[in-house]
Amino acid sequence: MNARSHQRVPGATDTVTPRQPRGQERVITGNRQTSWAFADAFVAEDEALRWARDRARDAGLRSVAPSTGAALRLLAASVDAKAVAEIGTGCGVSGIHLLHGMRPDGVLTTVDPEPEHQQFARQAFRACGFASNRARFIPGPALDVLPRLADSGYDLVFCDGDRLEYSDYLAESLRLLRPGGLVVFEGVFASGRTVDAGPQPTEVVRLRELLRTVRESPELVTSLLPVGDGLLCAVKR
Repeated sequence: MNARSHQRVPGATDTVTPRQPRGQERVITGNRQTSWAFADAFVAEDEALRWARDRARDAGLRSVAPSTGAALRLLAASVDAKAVAEIGTGCGVSGIHLLHGMRPDGVLTTVDPEPEHQQFARQAFRACGFASNRARFIPGPALDVLPRLADSGYDLVFCDGDRLEYSDYLAESLRLLRPGGLVVFEGVFASGRTVDAGPQPTEVVRLRELLRTVRESPELVTSLLPVGDGLLCAVKR
């Protein structure tokens, strides 16, 4: 052992911070909440996006956070997406971000059980200047629609539907994606409940199961992005 190993760092104490166990989630702190707020404020949204957010709010629907939308744009651009499948159209907020990140000739296939919500999305896409052939709207429950979509035909699948069905969406997404394609799940933090040690509803239990499955899959390269309410991303090998 050399002499440098015995030198004390000025101001250092003998307190040692315990190392985080491998694979264990850290507690969400107030500082991180401030950082997330800054990330949302960093992204400017245009009038069409604000209109879509207002329609979603009126309908009692969740919309992705601005920082989540920015991440979706980035992810779609990173895979040069030409074909994207979206589970959960809502009123078009996430779809607008995806379309902005996709190739100019790309097509978004978006699935939602509520045709009325999809009509709002159509209006929002049109207001953003997207041609009508840039989006294909399919009304119906996701697990009825997804089996009809083409194997290995998609560059990215974005899942923002029923949290209880996320594990089923994963199985369908792996079939739909080409090698190197991305599957993305929104809302996996469940407003902080996913990392809460107390008893949780079935939705949160299913999210925890999804996180474990994705993290442990040898077929996937994964990352959990701390934007919005948590964005779970995985690349299919």
